[in-house]
Amino acid sequence: MTKIRTRYAPSPTGKMHVGNLRTALYEFLIAKHEGGDFMLRIEDTDQERFVEGAIDIINRTLEKTGLYHDEGPDKDGGYGPYVQSERVKTGIYMKYAKELVEKGEAYYCFCDKERLATLKTEVVEGKEISIYDKHCLGLSKEEVEANLAAGKPFVIRQNIPNEGTTTFRDELYGDITVENAELDDMILIKSDGYPTYNFANVVDDHTMNITHVVRGNEYISSSPKYQRLYDAFGWESPVYIHLPLITDENHKKLSKRSGHSSFEDLLEQGFVTEAIVNFIALLGWSPEDNREIFSLDELIKEFDYHRISKSPAVFDIVKLRWMNGEYLKAMDFDTFYEMAEPFLKQTIKKDLDLKKIANMVKTRIEVFPDIAEHVDFFEELPQYDIAMYTHKKMKTDAASSLQVLKDILPLLEAQDDYSNDALYQTLLKYVEEKGVKNGYVMWPIRTAVSGKQMTPAGATEIMEVLGKEESIARIKKGIELLDSAAAV
Repeated sequence: MTKIRTRYAPSPTGKMHVGNLRTALYEFLIAKHEGGDFMLRIEDTDQERFVEGAIDIINRTLEKTGLYHDEGPDKDGGYGPYVQSERVKTGIYMKYAKELVEKGEAYYCFCDKERLATLKTEVVEGKEISIYDKHCLGLSKEEVEANLAAGKPFVIRQNIPNEGTTTFRDELYGDITVENAELDDMILIKSDGYPTYNFANVVDDHTMNITHVVRGNEYISSSPKYQRLYDAFGWESPVYIHLPLITDENHKKLSKRSGHSSFEDLLEQGFVTEAIVNFIALLGWSPEDNREIFSLDELIKEFDYHRISKSPAVFDIVKLRWMNGEYLKAMDFDTFYEMAEPFLKQTIKKDLDLKKIANMVKTRIEVFPDIAEHVDFFEELPQYDIAMYTHKKMKTDAASSLQVLKDILPLLEAQDDYSNDALYQTLLKYVEEKGVKNGYVMWPIRTAVSGKQMTPAGATEIMEVLGKEESIARIKKGIELLDSAAAV
């Protein structure tokens, strides 16, 4: 069998979109599942869209996600250069374009902007494009040579017949046939001497021995043109795998406006890399069972591209949050604390034991920015409604809570050991003496020291972190509020 070789071939135009990361991930998994090679190739032929620093983003993202390439600009495997602008300098694209001209499969076009502006247009996938009328195909060899000798600007166009059909095969969609009349004579070499994305793609994939090409299904409409190039050269075409569209929850194409369309956006929002990779793997692919949590090594073992769906994949942010929470729960504490510490310090300025607080929230948050709403009461007791003291299940109300707080206050004032265990034993003794359930006592105390309906820990754990002085001050505040309400 031929060794599987895949490539991730991004254009350096900015942040890495979720769709691009999914393409890279699937290319990586297809290669690694079969013990093949995964290549990185930078497609920078569109110099107008080039963004400074974008190549660094690509490299950083692949490294962070663990999608290590076997070949690329920094690892020559004998198929370099791996940057298209550098490949242009070797003359490879012009060489192959001229070969097509010799075969009658391409031709020089000298039409200027004014003439091109007069051509009829069609709307294709929401974009208005000009349909070239093959005007320059009729130029004689002598006319072409004279124009070239005179230095007249030109492009080289693919020569697609007006009649007949072209068929290509996709692993998910099967055989797809289109009428040649629907295909335009696309430009292969631009007037600046650079190849177009479409042409360079085909030449590079062939000369780099790429066996499997993964891309979004928006490229299906261009694939017949690629197929005609492979046929014109007499090359074997690669295995095509066109991926389903990724949509938002409203089934609209995922856009930058969604706020979570790029890998960097998701990192900034507090998601961890492993959860992002796991989630993106399931955007269009599913395993044989209903399992949802996978490490990268497990994905390599399980990934079968034949199980990729043709239906659009919905980017469900709620599901990603849940999945991220599962990764945080499973994370070792030291790693968790290192990542959580900046968020804790942003909310808590007091000199408190942040590690104990981090341990409280570890299993309760889904993303790191959630930390603030869980721990803000440690910094300052919020204003709260005394209605919170009433709890049907705990059988507490304002009057019973007031009595508990007044009873417990002198016990807490007399106690020096404010460790969780010691505090719990003190309160437990009070519970046993009164013959009530734990919640009857713990609920009003927790309410008083936190001022919140939901907290990441129980009353005694909170008091241990707050310390004696602050805990007593908050208990007194609770008594004051309840007393004031009772006096009305």
